[in-house]
Amino acid sequence: MSLLIKDGEIVTADARYKADIFCADEQITCIGPNLEVPKGTTVINAKGKYVFPGFIDPHVHIYLPFMGTYSKDTYKSASKAALVGGTTTLIEMCCPGREESPLEAYKFWLNKAEGLSACDFTFHMGVARFDKQAASELKKIVEDGIASFKIFLAYKGAFGISDEELYHALALAKKLGVIVTAHCENADLVYEMQKKLLSEGKIGPKWHYWSRPPMVEAEGVHHLATFAQMHDTHIYTVHTSCRESLRAALRARERGVKIWVETLIQYLTHSKDDAERPNFEGSKYVMSPPLRDKSNQEVFWNALAQGMVSTVATDHAPFDFRDQKRMGLKDFTKIPNGIPSLEDRVKMLWTKGVSTGKLTMNQFVDVGSTQAAKIFGMFPRKGTIAVGSDADMVVWDPKYRGKISVKNQYMDVDYNPYDGWEITGRPSVVTMRGQVAARNGKFTGKLGHGKLVRREPTHF
Repeated sequence: MSLLIKDGEIVTADARYKADIFCADEQITCIGPNLEVPKGTTVINAKGKYVFPGFIDPHVHIYLPFMGTYSKDTYKSASKAALVGGTTTLIEMCCPGREESPLEAYKFWLNKAEGLSACDFTFHMGVARFDKQAASELKKIVEDGIASFKIFLAYKGAFGISDEELYHALALAKKLGVIVTAHCENADLVYEMQKKLLSEGKIGPKWHYWSRPPMVEAEGVHHLATFAQMHDTHIYTVHTSCRESLRAALRARERGVKIWVETLIQYLTHSKDDAERPNFEGSKYVMSPPLRDKSNQEVFWNALAQGMVSTVATDHAPFDFRDQKRMGLKDFTKIPNGIPSLEDRVKMLWTKGVSTGKLTMNQFVDVGSTQAAKIFGMFPRKGTIAVGSDADMVVWDPKYRGKISVKNQYMDVDYNPYDGWEITGRPSVVTMRGQVAARNGKFTGKLGHGKLVRREPTHF
């Protein structure tokens, strides 16, 4: 099967030019003006449109047992949502419990995706405990092409690890050349603050913020960076939400810590005011770390433009409002944490970033795709448009005007934080390794076409 994208304007992280793109055997094989069209080639007319590399979401939860329930999406719904929104590769958090075998958990998570996902995928392997068995199994998982770990400095008794385990996990990561992604808070501080607030009768969604204020997240970043510096391990702070934690990361970088920073689209578009909505509506916006004061939004837009923050992810974690979120109706600590945003990340990054002048188109591609590919060992297979790269591309229509609607979404959840929001552009065509996977907001691909992206450790 061959594909030609014709007359579009190609935009990568570091270039912008007009050319045709020819694809065969799932890869880009030729780029140039006025390319010939072999017989039987599928032709996509991209005149007046931009052509971006497929976008990468470096932080999602598809299968997630959490807080007494399970996230709503499967790869059947999530991969469709991703592709319709312009995301062609997902990095899912594989999050076993402390008592589980890491290797068995990895196989279980892999089984949830293989043969079902329409887009490509890979994993950050969760380290929920560290002992000889875990170390041995983590080595095997890395050998299978999973070149990143995930640790939690939160959720004590569930996913969280001790300082001793943190020390040894970071040492193993350095030895294996993998990068460690981390949820940075302080489990003990959060637990004590939760108890205090509940004892005072403060049970509603808005109090979630006050149980884990910015200083708690910043302390977690500092803590992680201190341990990482002991081994010279490469680290990546996920869902960085506030100026305090960003400053902690930048201070660590100044003293030589190899640290990268991720933020989320929600932190750029929403604030803690949303979690304070009446009639329990605020529970839709409960996540950890929490949505912050609106003044943080400009801080992070600027940090993205200046390269201080590398990636924009979603931490997609869909839980229904009508029943799952209501588990915390009388106790905010029991509200399942998470906001669904996988389908709309790229559209909102364009609408609120590029269309407003906060980001250039090159920066849009960089933070939405290229940096994730580079940091997590997929570049130049993913994250760019070049001969030899996978034929994952997004033909973008900048003239489209419309609104996001929960009624039309592919995400399997009963609300959308962007429902009714206007957008100023969207993908008109999305290709997944040379196959047309979405057209004008509709999924046209094939479930099972997605593959595990095996990655080589590069962070030595």
